[in-house]
Amino acid sequence: MTGAEPFTAPIDDGVEEALALVSAPVPAPAPGPRPHHRAAPWHRARDTAVAAGKAAPRRSHRVPLAQALGETLAAPLAALTDLPSFDTSAMDGWVVAGPGPWRIRGAADGILAGHAAPAPLADGEAVRIATGARIPAEATAVLRSEHAHADEAKALLHAEREVVTGQDIRPRGQECRSGDQLLPAAALVTPAVLGLAAAAGYDELSTVPRPRVEIFVLGDELLAEGLPHEGLIRDALGPMLGPWLRMLGAEVVATRRLKDDAEALFAAVTGSEADLVLTTGGTAAGPVDHVHPVLRAMGAELLVDGVAVRPGHPMLLARIAAGKHLVGLPGNPLAAVSALLTLAEPLLRELAGRAGGAAATGPYTAALRDEVHGHPYDTRLVPVVHRGDRVVPLHYNGPAMLRGIAAADGLAVVPPGGARAGQEVEVLDLPWGELGAGEGCFT
Repeated sequence: MTGAEPFTAPIDDGVEEALALVSAPVPAPAPGPRPHHRAAPWHRARDTAVAAGKAAPRRSHRVPLAQALGETLAAPLAALTDLPSFDTSAMDGWVVAGPGPWRIRGAADGILAGHAAPAPLADGEAVRIATGARIPAEATAVLRSEHAHADEAKALLHAEREVVTGQDIRPRGQECRSGDQLLPAAALVTPAVLGLAAAAGYDELSTVPRPRVEIFVLGDELLAEGLPHEGLIRDALGPMLGPWLRMLGAEVVATRRLKDDAEALFAAVTGSEADLVLTTGGTAAGPVDHVHPVLRAMGAELLVDGVAVRPGHPMLLARIAAGKHLVGLPGNPLAAVSALLTLAEPLLRELAGRAGGAAATGPYTAALRDEVHGHPYDTRLVPVVHRGDRVVPLHYNGPAMLRGIAAADGLAVVPPGGARAGQEVEVLDLPWGELGAGEGCFT
C-alpha cells in the first residue's frame, strides 16, 4: 500500500532461513474480506507505480538503427549535417540560368543524382536534371519536364509557364542545419524516426532499452493445452500477457508456469535478472497464496498492497532490489488485465523512458453512451469500445471474463457510485486500439 512500511524479514542468515520463512504454514485468514482500508485509491496506486519507475536507475545503450525500433531516445536527436546537404532538384526536368529561352547544353542524360558537382551554368543555358541531383552553380530555377518544350533542331528550351527564381530547388539546409535538434529525448523510435536519423547522418542511436520482464504464471489448476476437465482450467494469462507486454514496449525474457509451491516461487523470483517480475495469482491470503510470504522472505519493499478497484483489488507492487520490481496480478483474467494497466503499464512506461515524450500515454476523458453501475466505494475499470465521440460499455466484464476485453479498445475508469449516460470519464487506451476492435459484445 502507498506509504506502507517495507517488509523487514531478514535474509542475512542465509537462503535456508528465508526458505524456512516461505515454507512455514500460512495461518488461516480471518473470516471475511481483507480490511478494505488497506487498499490504495486507484489514482494513487498509478502514481506510486510512476514514482517507482522514476526512482529506478535509467539505462541507455547505443544500437544500430535496425535495432532501435520501438525504443525511446535517451538524448535529443541533433542533425549531423545540413538537410539537404547541397542544393538539389525537387523534380525531373531542366535546370536553367537567367531568363529564357535557353540554349540546351550537354548530353541527353544531363545531371543525375549521386554524381559530383556539375559545371556552373552560364546565363541563358539549360541542362537536363534528375530529381535529387545537385544544382549547378549560377542556376536560377528548375523547369519541370511537362512545363517545357525543347526545340531539338535549334537546341533551344522554351518555358510553357512562368518561371520563378528558385522554383523546384531544395536549397541546402531547407529542412535543418547541422546541430539543429530534430527530436527531443523520450521520443519513440518509429520507422519515420529511423529514416530521419539516417538522413541526418546517424548509423547508431542512443536509446533506452526495453525493460526486461519475466512472467511467472502460478497455479496447480492450470492446463497448457486441451479442454478444461476434472477441476482443471486452461491458462488464459500465459498466452496473453507476453504479447500484451511487448505491445507496451517491454522485452519479455520468459514466461514460466509454476506450481503453487512457495520454495519454487522464491527461487524463481530471486533468480530472475529481469527489471520487472510479473506473477499471476497468489496475491490474496489463502493457503496457497505465496506471493506475500515470498516478498517478506526477500526483504522486499511493498509499495502497493491492494487497490480500491474492481476487478483486480488484490494486486500489488513491490521493490525487490535496486531498480527491480515485482507486480503481482490477481489470477482472474480480467482482474489481471486491470492490474496490468493499473501498475505494470505506468511502471514500464517510466522504465522505457516514454513518459513525457511523444510516446507518453495515459488516461483521457470521453463521454459514456450508456449508464454504468458502480461499486459503492471502489473505482471500476470497464471494457469499452469507441463509437464516434462516445465510448460504449461492453458486457461480459466480470473478473474471470475475457469476452468483453477481447472486443474492447479501451477501459473506462468509472468512479465509485457509477456514471450516468453522457458523463465524461477517464479512458485507458488498449495498445491495439488503432488496429480495430471487435463489435460482438455490445448491443
